[in-house]
Amino acid sequence: MGGGRLRAQRAALVAAGVVALLVLLALAAPLLTAIEGQDPTTYHPSLIDSARGGVPVGSFGGVSGDHWLGVEPQTGRDLFARLVYGARVSLGVALGATVVQVLVGVVVGVAAALGNRWIDQLLSRITDIFVAMPLMIMSLALLAIVPSSFPRPLLVALVIGLIAWGNTAKIVRAQTLTLKGLDYVSAARLSGWNTWRIARRELLPGLAAPVITYAALLVPMNISAEAALSFLGVGVKPPTPSWGQMLTAANVWYQAAPQYLLLPAGALLVTVLALTVLGDGVRTALDPRAASRLRVGTGRKREAKADADSKKAATDVDSRKAAKDVDSEKAATDADSKKGTADASAKKEAKA
Repeated sequence: MGGGRLRAQRAALVAAGVVALLVLLALAAPLLTAIEGQDPTTYHPSLIDSARGGVPVGSFGGVSGDHWLGVEPQTGRDLFARLVYGARVSLGVALGATVVQVLVGVVVGVAAALGNRWIDQLLSRITDIFVAMPLMIMSLALLAIVPSSFPRPLLVALVIGLIAWGNTAKIVRAQTLTLKGLDYVSAARLSGWNTWRIARRELLPGLAAPVITYAALLVPMNISAEAALSFLGVGVKPPTPSWGQMLTAANVWYQAAPQYLLLPAGALLVTVLALTVLGDGVRTALDPRAASRLRVGTGRKREAKADADSKKAATDVDSRKAAKDVDSEKAATDADSKKGTADASAKKEAKA
């Protein structure tokens, strides 16, 4: 049912195609770079002009058959290879952080809703503290003190996930409190089921739709957070490529080598936009009562036409009902008239 509503949204389908293409590029990064014959870490000093400060030799940043998108200034590393390998890091960190946020948020939210008053108050106050924490400041502090030997992409995903789970927990708690008052949950409790079994068999299936919807919207937010942390120098460390790290290195080359800045910035823009549109489509498909906030193209015209048709149908029904009422009243009046005439005739005959 939800899949049919999702397929009916053109914007969501296009966004899903873009996301699938980006994921495919990230997964196929080793194959694509092998076809190109390059890798993301090899320096090519012969491809940069040291007399001009390290600007790539050739037009469009050194674009050629060997380097499809050109090379980096100063280093000569292949931009295409770093871009597709950077997609692996950015998407992987965002998905990992989203999984951590969802797991912690669901556990804390369900425990708060099903626990007694003291447990609910304690977990709710802890959740409020994490919601109030500034993500960037806390991440900067934690990432700065962890030894560099720890895998950086995994660390960034854990830090983002373990700090930003508060809103997920609030949503899960509110939804669980709503589900807890329904008849089938009360019947399960009266049947003698324990709290864990009720949560697993009755509550978690009902929480799937809102959790999936919110998770789809968390992924683009986490991609932006990872890019910001890498841009600030505490995210993924060189030589591992990352889109945020590429933006950090490109901030002084926007005039001499604009493609060095535009490529990772464009990739981030397209990814975040596609994931946001897809998340909105998932939200609308799983909750048909909520209208989409992204009505693109002919979708708005179809909805306006559908509204007009509905209003016209309602008007036709009212008109037919009014006509039927008039006919009924006329028939009742005619019946009364005939009855009165019959009564008068009967009285006249009786008198005669």
